[in-house]
Amino acid sequence: MAVRVENHVGASGNDATRLVVRAAPDGGTLLLCAPVNAIEFRDDIVPVAGIVRVPLIIEVHPSVPAVSIPELIAHARANPGQLRVAYAGRGTPQHVGIELFQHMAGVRLSLVAYPGSAAALDDLLRGAADAMFDPAPSSMPHVRAGRLVALATTGPTRSTSLPGVPAVTEFLPGYEAGSWMGLGVPRQTPPDVVTWLNQAVNEGLKDVEIRRALDALGAEPMPGSPAEFASFIATETARYADIITRAGIRRG
Repeated sequence: MAVRVENHVGASGNDATRLVVRAAPDGGTLLLCAPVNAIEFRDDIVPVAGIVRVPLIIEVHPSVPAVSIPELIAHARANPGQLRVAYAGRGTPQHVGIELFQHMAGVRLSLVAYPGSAAALDDLLRGAADAMFDPAPSSMPHVRAGRLVALATTGPTRSTSLPGVPAVTEFLPGYEAGSWMGLGVPRQTPPDVVTWLNQAVNEGLKDVEIRRALDALGAEPMPGSPAEFASFIATETARYADIITRAGIRRG
């Protein structure tokens, strides 16, 4: 089976989403979706399968006097509004993760928005920013090379790719943030097509080479049924609703 990937950038993924919503519901056009697409599952997109969960790494430039989450919190409390935290745009999982951290840790940070993770990461690496909550795949090489200091990961447990790095929840019980990726199809796609696509994704996630590649990136496979993926999306959406409202986050 041949698969063609089309990368449609623009409007934080909404341009690509609209293309899939308008596509024929025959299983021939799929949406590679992430948290920014969650609202579309309410009316226009049917969940097919989860692919990966991607925790964030809370990391700092080596010049920051903190090598643990407790030390970061202490530093932030002693210097309110001074710690410059770079992130990739309003309303992103990184933004929500930072706002949740501020709320649960009782700190005030200086949030600096960038047009994307690459620009934010560049500034962190050269010391123009102090910290970042960044998806594991993009930061992992810099952490392993010692260019950045990983303080914690944001999944429910420690990352198998960075077992020596604690999870934030070990210090702030209940804290969890991050991103995910999965597949969706237009609303009227027949159930048997959805089932077939789901089985194909789950089989792929069993492949040893794919699992090895995901592990190297710090991404965790997320197999399961369409119903389980739909339930996951609903839970994630509800989890962040309070902090999004509290922080007044609007996409822009």
